[in-house]
Amino acid sequence: MKRLLLHICCAPDATVGIERLSPDFEVEGFYCNPNIHPAEEYRRRLDGMRDLSNLVQFPFTEGEYDINAWFQAVRGQENEPEKGLRCEICIGRRLRSTAATARENRFDAFATVLTISPKKDAALINRLGTLAGEEFGVEYVPTDLKKKEGFKRSVELSREYGLYRQDYCGCEFSKRKKSESRNQEPE
Repeated sequence: MKRLLLHICCAPDATVGIERLSPDFEVEGFYCNPNIHPAEEYRRRLDGMRDLSNLVQFPFTEGEYDINAWFQAVRGQENEPEKGLRCEICIGRRLRSTAATARENRFDAFATVLTISPKKDAALINRLGTLAGEEFGVEYVPTDLKKKEGFKRSVELSREYGLYRQDYCGCEFSKRKKSESRNQEPE
């Protein structure tokens, strides 16, 4: 069976990725999220991933957390909307890091759970994954985990496992946007 390195942004999204990819691959996780801000939120999501790993006996490793390099990479894109150029840069960086790690550790392929979010563009993510795979010489397995009620399934599994479920993508800018939209809701 082929070994697949699965990029993971958070435990809730990982639930469906693990469930759907494990029948065809020997799956290991790669928690790579230098975009998550603040650091306490990063640790909270990492702890959630550790909880899931222990519950379902799923191995994963942690990528480098360098928020300063991430801020440098997206400088000038602070006001981009969700799905804009900032997100493209962020996703591309994380998928290249996953591809590099997959090559380094002799995985046959890699994929990501990012496509489970209704707020993410699966076609863009898969295009960026394919480019990263070509750059590092590792097969990218395209997904669209939101199909077949994948997002709903992740909510169900998160509840069942008692996992922390965040309410914003992860970066400072998505958190700020979420706070602004909450403040504009009528009471």
